[in-house]
Amino acid sequence: MNKLECTIFRGGTSKGVFINEENLPSDKGLWDEILLSVMGSPDVRQIDGLGGATSTTSKVAIISKSDNPDWDVNYTFAQVSIDKPIVSYKGNCGNISSAVGPYAIEKGLVEVTSPETVVRIYNTNTKKIIYSHVQTPDGKVSYDGDFCIAGVTGTSSVVKLAFKDPAGAMTGKLLPTGNVVDAVDVPGYKSVEVSLVDSSNPLIFVRASDVGLTGKELPDEIDSNKDMLERLETIRGLGAVMLGFIDDYKESAEKSPGVPKLTIVAEPSTYTNVNGNVIEEKDMDLLGRMMSMQLTHKTYALTGALCTATAATIEGTIVNQVVRKGFNPESLNIAHPGGLMQNGVECNIDKDGNRDVPWVYGYRTSRMIMDGTVYYK
Repeated sequence: MNKLECTIFRGGTSKGVFINEENLPSDKGLWDEILLSVMGSPDVRQIDGLGGATSTTSKVAIISKSDNPDWDVNYTFAQVSIDKPIVSYKGNCGNISSAVGPYAIEKGLVEVTSPETVVRIYNTNTKKIIYSHVQTPDGKVSYDGDFCIAGVTGTSSVVKLAFKDPAGAMTGKLLPTGNVVDAVDVPGYKSVEVSLVDSSNPLIFVRASDVGLTGKELPDEIDSNKDMLERLETIRGLGAVMLGFIDDYKESAEKSPGVPKLTIVAEPSTYTNVNGNVIEEKDMDLLGRMMSMQLTHKTYALTGALCTATAATIEGTIVNQVVRKGFNPESLNIAHPGGLMQNGVECNIDKDGNRDVPWVYGYRTSRMIMDGTVYYK
């Protein structure tokens, strides 16, 4: 068997395998086969690899030291399909991004400062820079702290992620179609209003009531409804066609499985999360349910949350229509299946009405779980 040095990190509410790029072949055409074997795909259980049989635990981060003075490390995100021989490099994962800084420090790829180290990360997928603020008292990564995030048990030290100039991460435009709302004709259903917004990652937003949902559903409820899954994937596929990612919406799961991410939003309303805790209407700014690799995200993707925060500030979008009036854009609370997620966005509008988004930011935690060698076929 072949072997490869790697590290497993939990980043936010995701978990992934972190690999130093210098340990992979220089021919990137060979990466897919290696990553599929490392994760144990295709297999719904990923029993013969490191994957965790969910979209949030079948992720890979490939890191290298940068020779560009504008950033410290290069970071390529790979979403490894569970049941298909597919590795997608389209888009980024914000949760996994939260562990890139700690990994770079642990591996000596950056200079450490105390009490905090700011790691400048260049995401090759979106060609955007992320500033990761990592707690490093005494020159070492601290994983102990009192910050908690919904979807992860216990507490840890906070990692602040600031995404610079996030607009147009994959399409080059904040509003790829030029419209705040578009209509898509869903075969076998009806015409549905959507908003396509590209900030940190491209998302297609739809109002929960327009697809037959309340926005308070938990993942198992949505995932057990095959007709609903097909409807949502069709809408996502139509969005992918509008963005130019694919030509036929029926090929979305094969050719563009990870982006755009379909996100279902609704007005604030009290609900019970996956842990049985009641999340009060007064504590949230909107309800959000996100799809990930054709199933419901168990919590909420960080880049998706950053895009949601951005969309909330754009008058007329689906998100802007349902968000709590008078919300604070620097502290937007999204209510997802696991609980609440706080994010911020800075937006400027000039005298001509042009919108500039210099920063979006979120708060995560991370932890190194394993450091060693993986054997693959």
